[in-house]
Amino acid sequence: MLVAALTFLYVRRWREIDGSAGRLTSFLAGMALVLIALCSPIDRLGEQLFLMHMVQHLLLLDLAPILVLLGLTKVLLRPLTRRLVRIERRAGVFAHPIFAIVLYVATMAIWHIPAMYDAALEQPVLHVLEHVTFGIAGGLYWWHLLSPIRSRQRLGGMGPVVYMLATKVFVGLLGILLAFSPEAIYGFYERQPGYWGLSPETDQAVGGLIMALEQSIVMGIALVFLFTRALGESEREDQRAERYADSN
Repeated sequence: MLVAALTFLYVRRWREIDGSAGRLTSFLAGMALVLIALCSPIDRLGEQLFLMHMVQHLLLLDLAPILVLLGLTKVLLRPLTRRLVRIERRAGVFAHPIFAIVLYVATMAIWHIPAMYDAALEQPVLHVLEHVTFGIAGGLYWWHLLSPIRSRQRLGGMGPVVYMLATKVFVGLLGILLAFSPEAIYGFYERQPGYWGLSPETDQAVGGLIMALEQSIVMGIALVFLFTRALGESEREDQRAERYADSN
């Protein structure tokens, strides 16, 4: 229902401003990934294989938020801009990039503690909470990098590089630890009958490698995108400065 409501509101606003097809495609793709993660066979497979559960988490934590945020623009968000600025001011420390880093890393670390991980798979309510926290942590984390609204806490200079290294390297290391663990650490998957012919140890190793590889690839692509965007903004500022100088 939430995905449908947000999609309806987005499309209606997109039509009002005659937005670009690329932005619409990005937003709809992000929403589609949410549905794929939660409503497709991936959700069921995640209860059978650790590697598929990992894919589900990464869709919610990184890929879906990235695409949704890339679908937003200043013009599209204009009716909400002032409200979002007020929320940021009132949020205080919770609106700071450091909090987003802590939340992102803590979410990945805590939910991969064996007791927490197994409990989430065995208790539906806790499983829903797990998915919600992944979505919130991912959305807030990527908002600081991709938000079209200029924030008071906007990352400048080398800020985005430090911001991403502080999270992606840690989570990537977590994936490597899972991949090279000498034994399976999640009892839930040890009790599974070995789907796809994978032992619990192999399943865990593949899932850990998926985590580490995804973090590296996403970080690399995001840094290239942010660098290109920064160059574009710098060029536009230079052009505005030149026009201002010519007018005087």
